Amino acid sequence: QVQLVESGGGLVQAGGSLRLSCAHSGRIFRSIFSLYAMGWYRQAPGKQRELVAVITSGGNTNYTDSVKGRFTISRDNAKNTVYLQMNGLKPEDTAVYYCRASRGGDDYWGQGTQVTVSS
Repeated sequence: QVQLVESGGGLVQAGGSLRLSCAHSGRIFRSIFSLYAMGWYRQAPGKQRELVAVITSGGNTNYTDSVKGRFTISRDNAKNTVYLQMNGLKPEDTAVYYCRASRGGDDYWGQGTQVTVSS
């Protein structure tokens, strides 16, 4: 069973920074982590979950327009961890942030970590 665990969320003032991490448990998944596309999603109250950033197994990245130039997704396959560096945070970035691992028909989600940006 694959479990993804997000960490690093919290309360920060507008303009501040946070770094989210997503690690996983599972010995079998650890050996194939590098083959998975990893993504960060977020869901604000009353809104649908949206893609924030994704990094492929080959290291290609893509971002939603609202975070381009402020957020950076990266992965460390040796540590089986994916990160989301968030700079220049805005109140509209407030949401629960979720980590996702996907490959073919496999799809795993974490439980989420709350990010709150005060104005």
